[in-house]
Amino acid sequence: MNSELDLQSAIAALDEYGYDKKLSTDLEHARNKPQMVRCLKSLDYSLRRMKTLQDAVNSLVEEMENDQLKQEQVQTFKSKVINLSKELNMSYDEVLTLMTSAK
Repeated sequence: MNSELDLQSAIAALDEYGYDKKLSTDLEHARNKPQMVRCLKSLDYSLRRMKTLQDAVNSLVEEMENDQLKQEQVQTFKSKVINLSKELNMSYDEVLTLMTSAK
């Protein structure tokens, strides 16, 4: 009897946690390529819609890669300014002020 109650409480806890959502074909929960393929197949899109989706994904990936590259370049620039400030024995803000005034 005690194990039956434990089983019932475990099932209730899983239901409360949303275990069924974890196993669903929801793209939000897909973490790897096979899971994503399964989710996309469940959409039952036509070839035309899949190509449109592919185009949208490619555009978004390109945009995200460009944003990441910009962030890396900004970080590189900040590191160079920090190194320059150490070299000149000035604060970071002083170097930036000097750079902006040297237009």
